[in-house]
Amino acid sequence: VQLVESGGGLVQPGGSLRLSCAASGFTFIGYAMRWHRQAPGKERELVAGIGSTGGSTVYADSVKGRFTISRDNAKNTVSLLMNSLKPEDTAVYYCNALRRGVGDYWGQGTQVAVSS
Repeated sequence: VQLVESGGGLVQPGGSLRLSCAASGFTFIGYAMRWHRQAPGKERELVAGIGSTGGSTVYADSVKGRFTISRDNAKNTVSLLMNSLKPEDTAVYYCNALRRGVGDYWGQGTQVAVSS
């Protein structure tokens, strides 16, 4: 099983980034996909999630209206479009695949830094 994140980097406040996660080694369409983040000195938190078919999404209150999660079940990828980035969005972002009772997989993370 592999989850490989990409797209992180340094961006100025108000800027945008698009994170991607490429999945392999499991039946992607059977899993909900989520993005979590962990800032220095803080606990890991759920940022956004999307159901297995893409029909349902959830977002943390802190990112609603700014972030959009999407998935492509034909390409086994999940993305997180992040707009209007703020310094408090600085964190390591992790891709997570979850199917309760079956599997719970994590990527290695990608760093996002928002700073002027």
